[in-house]
Amino acid sequence: MSVSLKVESELMGLPPVERAMLAERLLSSFDSSEQTSLDVEWCKEAENRIEAFDNGLLSASKAEDVHARIEKKYF
Repeated sequence: MSVSLKVESELMGLPPVERAMLAERLLSSFDSSEQTSLDVEWCKEAENRIEAFDNGLLSASKAEDVHARIEKKYF
C-alpha cells in the first residue's frame, strides 16, 4: 500500500494539465468499443455546433443564464 501512496503523491504533484491528461487516459482505458463510437459521434456533434456558431447559425448563452434556467426548472 505504501507504494501506491507514493505513486499517488507523485501524481498529485503533476501540473493540472498533465493530471487531466492522465485522468483522461485512465478513464478511457475502461471504454468499450461502443463507448468509443459514441465519443466519436459526440466529437462530430461538438464540431458541427462550433461551426454553426462560428457561421452565425447558432447563438450562445451566458453560463449564468443557463445555470439560472436549470435551477428554476429543476430546483
